[in-house]
This record gives sequence, C-alpha cells and structure tokens, in this order.
Amino acid sequence: MVDDIHYKIIVLIEETINMIRQFSRWLAFGLLLSGLSLYAAENAQLKAFPDAQQGMQRYVIELAHKERNEEQDFRVQLIVGKKMKTDGVNLVRLGTSIEALPLKGWGYTYYEAKPESATLSTMMAAPEGAPEVMQFVTTAPLFIRYNSRLPIVVYAPEGYEVRHRIWAASGAYKTAKIN
Repeated sequence: MVDDIHYKIIVLIEETINMIRQFSRWLAFGLLLSGLSLYAAENAQLKAFPDAQQGMQRYVIELAHKERNEEQDFRVQLIVGKKMKTDGVNLVRLGTSIEALPLKGWGYTYYEAKPESATLSTMMAAPEGAPEVMQFVTTAPLFIRYNSRLPIVVYAPEGYEVRHRIWAASGAYKTAKIN
C-alpha cells in the first residue's frame, strides 16, 4: 500500500515536471515571437533605406527617446574615421566628407561618407626614432538635429567606423549686450 502511494506521488511529480517543461517551451516561444514582432516594428523604417553598395557598409544609430520639446536642445555629432598608424605628433584628418542625402519618396535623410584618397596632416617633424601610433583618424564631423523618431543611417566605406556623440544645451539662455 505504501509502495503504491509512493508510486502515485512519483508519477504525479513527473507529470508536473513535464507540464512545467512544456509551459516553459511555450513561454519561450511566445517571448521569441513577441521579441521578433517588436524588432520588426522598431526597424520597419529601415526597410525604406537601401542596402549598402559594394565596398560600403550601412551603420544605424538609434537615439534614446525624447519628447519633441526636448529634442531642440540636443544635437548629434557624426564622426566617420578609421584607425591608422600616425607619427603621434602631427594632427591627421581624412579628406572624406559626410554628405546628407534625401531618401527619395520618403522624406527621410541618410548620410554618406564619400571616400577620398587624400589624408591631410600638419607637417611638424617627429622626434627621431619616435614610434608610430595607432589612432582613430576622422573626417570633419557633421552636426545634425536630434530626432529620436527616426534612425540615423550612415553609409561608410568598408574599413571605416561611424561614431557619434550627443551634445546638449544647458537650457539657460544668456542675453547679448548692445554695443
């Protein structure tokens, strides 16, 4: 009799464990589906942007949400560059420019780093035997308005990186003097 009760308890425990496993699978599946649909909803705007052309890469920057009246106090600084060996003494800049282009038919703007072969540098003499230094060499940065409702899409040549910084106004206005 005791063995029969033990057997029924063991069967009941096994059935409970199987039900928990099945529930966990369905829960994981549901979370996966909801995550995918959320991802698709968030990135639906990206479908409007073309894929990167050969030799280029598409970078996407998604900004933190801000209310419309807050966004006017922020700017985004786009920085395109690549790591290069320099002498560590001279200031080096890429001749590449970042150009704002309209996405025809959508009213969106995307940005393209136009590669140029020129690298600009000051011409100071480096100390004799100075080692080369790996640096992130950039183009002239581009400041754009903050818009958290649309992704910032930047196309850059392969081997380049796209970085960004958020600039914020202090909120306090200062009055100019009449002269």
